[in-house]
Amino acid sequence: MTEMQLIGESLRLMGIGMGIVFVFLLLLVALLRVMSWIALRLAPAEAAPPAAAVAVSETDDVVAVISAAVAHWRARHRPLR
Repeated sequence: MTEMQLIGESLRLMGIGMGIVFVFLLLLVALLRVMSWIALRLAPAEAAPPAAAVAVSETDDVVAVISAAVAHWRARHRPLR
């Protein structure tokens, strides 16, 4: 076989392989969508609890912890100038 024939054969095999993977992924997405649709039909999602259910003190504590974590990270990772 010549080099051009080898290159042509390799491109053909690459196209077949990529096509098989693409078709498999399309089938996977379609199957997941069908399964999701069936699951929602059999057991509809429950309504989420209202946002007001979270206590104000818990929210303040979470904000304080996040602020402290960000300040700590910024103190250790100063930008290079």
